[in-house]
Amino acid sequence: MTPSLAEFIWAVGLVAWIIIRVPRQIRARKTRVASSAKTVGDRLALVAAAAGLSLVPIIFVATGFPAFADYTFQPWLGWLGLLIELAFLWLFYASHRQLGKNWSVTLEIRKEHRLVTDGLYRYVRHPMYLSFWLWAVAQLCLLPNGIAGSAGLVGVAILYFSRVRHEEAMMRDAFGASYDEYARHTGRIIPKPW
Repeated sequence: MTPSLAEFIWAVGLVAWIIIRVPRQIRARKTRVASSAKTVGDRLALVAAAAGLSLVPIIFVATGFPAFADYTFQPWLGWLGLLIELAFLWLFYASHRQLGKNWSVTLEIRKEHRLVTDGLYRYVRHPMYLSFWLWAVAQLCLLPNGIAGSAGLVGVAILYFSRVRHEEAMMRDAFGASYDEYARHTGRIIPKPW
């Protein structure tokens, strides 16, 4: 594994993310919304995640900026980053597929929305957030720069910690006791051992 190959792997992950996300985003716009909890804060959190997972690392890969934050590339970290990126992509694709028409970029409940509790959702309530955490860790492993490598973790943390409570409150409002029962048996992003 070389630094150039690691950067290429990171870039392929970004392109694969776009290929998975864009068709679903287009389809989601065609599905009617029953209720929305969109806020300026939610939009800013999405921007922070996008900047950390794409803009900052793109600048680094394209220009080498900020070079002062570079550190020595470790090939084993590159291989680990590849494995984590593959897990991220699989989880991202599977969570989209399993949510189907229930998915949206922003905090929305769709018409005929159903509570998905099977597949990945049998184990965790938010596998898509888990996929973003994995993407951020893969980026940290693949890009040997303290700022570009860790920008994804910062962006995902802002998105996750500012949004997940609101998302769960929205689901609780929509599904009531069914959601509470589901939440008792599943972890947010890590399966409950009991």
